[in-house]
Amino acid sequence: MKKNWMSLGLMSGTSGDGVDASIIKTNGLDEYEVLTDKYFEYDSNIYRDIHSLKEKINNISHLEEFDSELKDLERKITIFHAEIIKQLKIDDETIIGFHGQTIYHNFKEKISKQLGNGKLLRQLTKKNIVYDFRSNDIFNGGQGAPLTPVFHHLIALQHNIELPVCFLNIGGISNITIVKEKNNLNELFSRDLGPGNCLIDSWVRNNSNKKFDEDGNLALSGNKNEIIFEQAQELYANRENKKKLSYDTNDFDISFARGLSLEDGATTLTEFTACIIGQELTSTIIKSNSKIKEVLICGGGRKNKVLLKKIEENLHNNINFKLIDDYKVNGDFVESQAFAFLAVRSVMDLPISFPNTTGCKSPSLGGKYIKY
Repeated sequence: MKKNWMSLGLMSGTSGDGVDASIIKTNGLDEYEVLTDKYFEYDSNIYRDIHSLKEKINNISHLEEFDSELKDLERKITIFHAEIIKQLKIDDETIIGFHGQTIYHNFKEKISKQLGNGKLLRQLTKKNIVYDFRSNDIFNGGQGAPLTPVFHHLIALQHNIELPVCFLNIGGISNITIVKEKNNLNELFSRDLGPGNCLIDSWVRNNSNKKFDEDGNLALSGNKNEIIFEQAQELYANRENKKKLSYDTNDFDISFARGLSLEDGATTLTEFTACIIGQELTSTIIKSNSKIKEVLICGGGRKNKVLLKKIEENLHNNINFKLIDDYKVNGDFVESQAFAFLAVRSVMDLPISFPNTTGCKSPSLGGKYIKY
């Protein structure tokens, strides 16, 4: 008989603005039920420190250079997560999938650094914790991301979505999952496409007192600078690591937009981001030889109407864009639900990543499980 587990997934994405929390009930295989979805915003100090440190850390040596600042921030982030757990009043049997805050990701250096101390969280909450989800995959030759495909597969099963289908997640980085078959997880395909919200968010954060371009209103009020847009495309076309499957937000920067007004910069960066996503999405779907009719969009970027419209303009004509919310799935909480699911699979010793999702040599097990 399949066992049902209760699990709380805690996910802080590359926007670094807060924590998504989702409680689900699942058998870790082919069923799940969402019980709670809630967002907890970081206080201004944690938010500032995350982005300040992310901008300083551009290679592995910087992790050592800023070690004391990182440890201080990690403690604050862990305590913040402990307070969330207390507020949610979960029982002692509930497993906690603790992703932490990604501060540096570079699969070539075999490192994906998330700020979040699993052992401290266990001490503070007296709960069962699963953390450090990416290391096993990286040590097994994978790129450590994306990790949500196995949950995208479950969503497709649970909601009777016609296969094959493509999921497009627009977070700080944009990535896709192609689900081809109901029963074979090895047929899952996934990769990062390029920037998602990261360039636009960084521009807005550095040039105003806002955190992001709400609904794409800034992009709507500006003008695209054609010269800078073409320069950006040329830089992107000639970049190193063209065959990367996973990216860090630090792989992209906004320096080419220097000198533009807030609005014109937002417009130009939105057009540039949409162009990459649209072209990469189209070419990946064509290469997959899958007769995909629908692309289901999740993540915070789906709320930027201007970005979505521009992506559609860069898409192949036969691809139908649809919000995942149309299937009664809350597109804001797919990743936190995913890490609740991945935590259960980790406890069950089931793989969470596969050769065609992260490039690992063989299906890889998940996070470290510490029982209270």
